[in-house]
Amino acid sequence: MTYKTQLHPWCIIRLLPNMQSRLIVRLRRRSDAEAHVQILRANNPSASYEIIFDVTSEYSNSAVKHKQLQSHSYIE
Repeated sequence: MTYKTQLHPWCIIRLLPNMQSRLIVRLRRRSDAEAHVQILRANNPSASYEIIFDVTSEYSNSAVKHKQLQSHSYIE
């Protein structure tokens, strides 16, 4: 997770068919996200937008990297 990502934890996603989603924008404050999603909904009322808080942490990224390193060590 980059430093900029840590500073902008609130995300607006657009819900797509077949359980897919697309990240629209990352914002620093929830109130900014709520204002932004109101504008998006006014401009495109047929689309579905949601505000989420990105809880990805550095620990989870390092745990994945550690597990990948372990799996590579078994191959060698």
